[in-house]
Order: sequence, then structure tokens, then C-alpha cells
Amino acid sequence: MSKSLANNATATTARQWQILSQLDRKRWLGTTHIKEQLDLMGFDISLRTIQRDLNALATRFPIEKNNTNPQGWRWREDAPMQSLPHMNLSQAVAFSMMRHNLTQLLPPAILDELIPWFDLANRQLKESKVANTWLDRVRILSANQPLIPPSVNPAAKDAIYDALFQNKKLIACYKARGREEAQKYTLNPLAIVQRGVVIYLIASRNDRASDDVRQFALHRFESAEVSASDAQTPKDFNLDNYINTGAMGFNYPLFQKLMPESEKNNHEPPIQQVQLLFHPLSGASLLESPLSTDQQSWEDDEGLHITATVNMTSQLVWWLRGFGKGLRKIEPEILSIAVFETQTPNRQTPDQQPTAQKISE
Repeated sequence: MSKSLANNATATTARQWQILSQLDRKRWLGTTHIKEQLDLMGFDISLRTIQRDLNALATRFPIEKNNTNPQGWRWREDAPMQSLPHMNLSQAVAFSMMRHNLTQLLPPAILDELIPWFDLANRQLKESKVANTWLDRVRILSANQPLIPPSVNPAAKDAIYDALFQNKKLIACYKARGREEAQKYTLNPLAIVQRGVVIYLIASRNDRASDDVRQFALHRFESAEVSASDAQTPKDFNLDNYINTGAMGFNYPLFQKLMPESEKNNHEPPIQQVQLLFHPLSGASLLESPLSTDQQSWEDDEGLHITATVNMTSQLVWWLRGFGKGLRKIEPEILSIAVFETQTPNRQTPDQQPTAQKISE
């Protein structure tokens, strides 16, 4: 075979492989859509060529066409799952964004399986200027001051993720803030939550009630290993409900006065309706992104009034302080005291509040 014919055969194979990778198992895809995707990948071919390719592929692969106009193609319902060594541009972009934004939250067992797909996506995107341009134009930014993530013990992190993934207990050495030595715990992993640059293991201690759920910062684990015993999960534990209670916001000492005596040992912060008075321009963003589902707002000669039911946490205090003089009045009084108290050069950050130690032992 001449070199020219060999190159043509290789190009045809690559093109047909990409056509197969476009097809869906349920959705009918028209040849026009397939051509648009191939154009983005740099294939300069006609609709007629694509139609010929599909008819040829249908003799070797379990794909089918419908009788509509324009014609659609898909994998047959009885077709075995295909694992083609190519992916379309949409999939490549999705895998690339996952690699950049989610790998810190994936367990090793899953991450190891995804690495070949990440590499494939990278190769695929190198061949497409359009898709690479999209990735160059999309970023996720924190609303807070950017911080460098704390250093996490890689072996401990892998064990923590494996224990959570397998629903096994975790035997760990953990050094809580303010303590000189690490302590050994047996933990029941319940969830992983990333808050800013810090990743937390949500877990209960084996030597305490199973519903005594705490937060353990991953960078404070000195070591960890997966136990052979199954983890104990509180019957009613739901991660979304746990977060919605404000548990990740950390309790503010002053707000304990709002709670009944019977609830003061509860690690969940109190819930309260607050009334805020802003300079109209300062509080305008809350008209677009409300504080709560029951938020009410109105404007008069005093300024912009906002009422909302919120979790009373240190996060709320620090967020309100960020408005500076644009926030004119706060109720209840206890929240006003917390927000407007005298500023000092040595003020602690939210993660340094003494009560933040309640999240871990």
C-alpha cells in the first residue's frame, strides 16, 4: 500500500471512530449535528461522506437509523456498552473541568480509573482550538480572600476517602487546633465537605453517640488507616440537611444566649429572623441573591430594608462586617453587638474562633 493510501485509510478510521463516539444510546443524532462536531475537531468533510460512513459503520457496529427527515442515528438498545478510545469535545471539556475542580473530592479508587480519561480529554482538546478557547475563558473564583490550601498528608487523605467510599471505620491520629499532641480516634466517616480551601471529614467518634456528628479538618490528620469494621451511620443523617442547619458556619459564642438551655449542647447554631438596614447601593446584591427563601425587602427614606430567617453563625457575622458603613442597622440586638463590636488589629478570623474547636476533638 502506498504512503498516500495508508494516510487516507488512517484518516478515515480516525474520522469514523469520532463519528461513533458522537452517537448516543437513547437520543437520535442527525448528520448535521455530527458534522458540526467533526468540524470543531478539524475534520473537513461533507454531509454525504458522513452518511456513507454511518451506513458503512452500521454493517459492523450495532447502530441504527430512523426513517425521519432529516435522518437520525444512535446505538441500538441491545448494543453492549462501548468503551471507545475517543471522546467527543463536549465530553473532553467536561472531563477537563472535572480534573481541575473536583479531583480533591474524589476517592482514589475512582480517581485512578478516571486518569486515562483525563489524559484522553487532554489529547482531544489539544486538537481543537475552539474547545481549548472555552477552557481558557472559564474560571471559578472564591468570594473570599484567596488562601493557599493547607498541606494534607496524602496517605491519610487516601485512607479517609477509601474508608468513606467503602463505608468502613477509620482509625486515625488527629491533632486538634490548640493541642500539643495528636490523639488516636476510631471514626465513622459520613461525608466530605470542602469549605473554601479547607476539606473536612464529617464523622462521628466511635466512643461517643453515633448522632454526635463532628467536623475534622483533613490537614490535621497525622495518619489514618481503613478498618475492617463497617462504619455506623446515624439513621436520620442527611448531608444536605446537616449543611442547611448551618453546622458548617461554626457557632458564635454570643449566640448561645439565644438558645434554650435544653439545646445549648447542640452543635447546630440557632435560627433567627434578622432585620437589616442597608444603604441602597450596598445591599442591592441581596435583591438578586436573597439570604433566604422567606426574604422580604423594601426601600424607604432610611434605606434598603431586608428581613430573612438565617442561621446565626460566625460566618454570618464576618459576612455582615464586610459591608462596612453600608450596613446601617441590625436586629436582633445580639447580632448587632457581634457585628458592630470594636474592631481590633488582632481580631481572629472565622476559622480561629474559639468555638471552632467544637468541630473536632
